[in-house]
Amino acid sequence: MKLVLLGDGESPHLLKWARALAPRLELYAASSRGFAPALAELLPPERRLALDTQPSFAGGNVAVLRSLPRLARWLHQVQPDWVHAHYLTSHGTLAWLARALWRLPVRIVGSAWGSDILVTPERSVLMRALTRRVLRACTLCTSDSLHMAERMRALGAGEVMSFPFGLETLPEPPGTKSEHLFFANRGLEPIYAPQRVLAAFELMARAWPQAELVVANDGSLRAALEQQVQHNSSLAGRVRFVGRLDAATQARCYRQARWYLSLPVSDSVSVSVLEAMAHGCVPLLSDLPANRELVTDGDNGLILADGQLPDPAAVQAMAARAATIASANHAWVARQAMFDPAVERFVARLHALQSAGAHGRMRVA
Repeated sequence: MKLVLLGDGESPHLLKWARALAPRLELYAASSRGFAPALAELLPPERRLALDTQPSFAGGNVAVLRSLPRLARWLHQVQPDWVHAHYLTSHGTLAWLARALWRLPVRIVGSAWGSDILVTPERSVLMRALTRRVLRACTLCTSDSLHMAERMRALGAGEVMSFPFGLETLPEPPGTKSEHLFFANRGLEPIYAPQRVLAAFELMARAWPQAELVVANDGSLRAALEQQVQHNSSLAGRVRFVGRLDAATQARCYRQARWYLSLPVSDSVSVSVLEAMAHGCVPLLSDLPANRELVTDGDNGLILADGQLPDPAAVQAMAARAATIASANHAWVARQAMFDPAVERFVARLHALQSAGAHGRMRVA
């Protein structure tokens, strides 16, 4: 079975899919940009196509659409059984148009990443109609949360497989942690509400004089956030901005931190939250449907309603059983959120769909 991954070849997310799929089928990849070195090493040049555009997931990707003939010609040469598009309103559109306009006998599987379903369709009637059309063109879709899967079905998707974009490797069970150390590593952009993260930590810092916060990652708000910390006596000297971290350094931060803060205004199941749980962090999360698939409020973490900050008394109550919560969260990820078993089921479903449709007529519109 031949499958073409269609997405951003410079993204670590596409690389993760490629690593999981490569041993299981004949894998190719087409990138709207270039290829990360690790993905280029995984696939030989004859199995890669770099369109070398600069797509914006906010839309207006005329250059990406201009690359469509080149993509279609390459797909015609490869003759894949499946094109697996990642991020539906950009790469999913390319897959649908290439198949429809060039009459390619290929099935499409579409993987939603979050904002392509939870945000983009709400921006305009046009984007909602486009999302619907792409979803209807997919034989199979994947979603990393039950909530997003329901949104996809409401927009016209047929079969949707739901599984977390989980961990490739399970870390060791959690050990000794810094009991008053908080960690946050979502992007420093408005959608991730980093100002609310600082406000939540400030409340805890007043209750816990030993409390510290490590803020990883980067973004357009970083400079303003650093200034905010410098001019706030409750935060100065207790918050460290460490920028983007490599995997080993980030794993060390997870292992050390007792508490994990992730408070975006919109999100599906976050890999970062899964990583934090696997390393035994107690998560403090915004009240989003996908987060409630991971955390039961007051049991294995806290869910903060819109505008709500953590109650120090509630956090203190969880601190008394934090080691138990850490072990339970690690065990849950081991059972429910490992990527390899999910991809095994995904590939098996592709084989079943291909076999069932082998003697049927392909619909290419």
